[in-house]
Amino acid sequence: MSTRWAVRVGRVSTRVDPVATGIALLAWALTLGLAAFSLTLGDYEIPLAQVLETLAGRGSLIMTDVVVNNRLPRILVGIGVGVAFAVSGAIFQRLARNPLVSPDLIGINAGAALAAVLMITVLGSSTAWIPAGALAGSLLTATCIYLLAYRNGVAGQRLVLVGIGVTAIIGSLTAYLLTLADIYAAKNALLWLTGSLAGRSWPQATIIGVALLVLVPPAMAAARQLRVLELGDDLARALGVRIEGARAVLIAIGVGLAALATAAAGPIGFVALVAPQLARRLVPEGVPSLPVAGALGALLVVASDLIARQLFAPTALPVGIVTAFLGAPYLLFLLARANRVGRGG
Repeated sequence: MSTRWAVRVGRVSTRVDPVATGIALLAWALTLGLAAFSLTLGDYEIPLAQVLETLAGRGSLIMTDVVVNNRLPRILVGIGVGVAFAVSGAIFQRLARNPLVSPDLIGINAGAALAAVLMITVLGSSTAWIPAGALAGSLLTATCIYLLAYRNGVAGQRLVLVGIGVTAIIGSLTAYLLTLADIYAAKNALLWLTGSLAGRSWPQATIIGVALLVLVPPAMAAARQLRVLELGDDLARALGVRIEGARAVLIAIGVGLAALATAAAGPIGFVALVAPQLARRLVPEGVPSLPVAGALGALLVVASDLIARQLFAPTALPVGIVTAFLGAPYLLFLLARANRVGRGG
């Protein structure tokens, strides 16, 4: 275990790990660098110096409209959903003590997808109402999963099994709705199901920003309880942790982050699976990995969006295609590793 530094601000003191801190800072530096470069790209390129002047409030009206009103919200939404998915995935993986668990696989994103497809193909709702429907679908699905998995408490493995079953049912319903829809509505629904940052504006950036401000600090504060719960219920109870209360709060935080991220950008796959695992492999044992996971999640989404925009330029791919392309091989690696060691990773 690496040596931790004691940091004191006024009367508040804490200990930080230099390795974890360095990794998080490096990830954020790369994220901001890629974000700044992304702001220069579009229908026509803008020099980086001019982008920075515009962000500082010294740009023309046209530059302000292009950079601040059109391009910046997309970048901020990408950073926000990356952090939200990564922290949510880290919470669920630690609660279930299984590296293969993520909101993608236990129904949270599937519930949002079903609600969004229902609004697009059946109700014909406007784009502005789709995030609200997706949020409602995620929360309703999470509630159903929790109630079905509850039996004198919610065990991690039971939550996973119920979530996988619910995901299969919801996936069938979503596919059925797509077969009934006309071709234009089905195309819009499929684009949303892939996960995309195209056309994102300040309302979506506000949604994910508020989600991070409200839910990430409690998640960081509960990191110690999360580590204790990983040791098993008996030991956690012996250490004075109120198991069901702590687990319910952590599940609520994880669901909230995943639901709001999905509402803002669609079900961008594999971020919640890959980022927490990378963080756990980079951070020393016993050191909280949630901050590093959040930083890596932001980096993954911003980098994937940049690749999606440039790979087949001028045609831009949805970011979810790139994250799936990058994340699927890692999932296969985890499955193969779990098979070799005879457990969940």
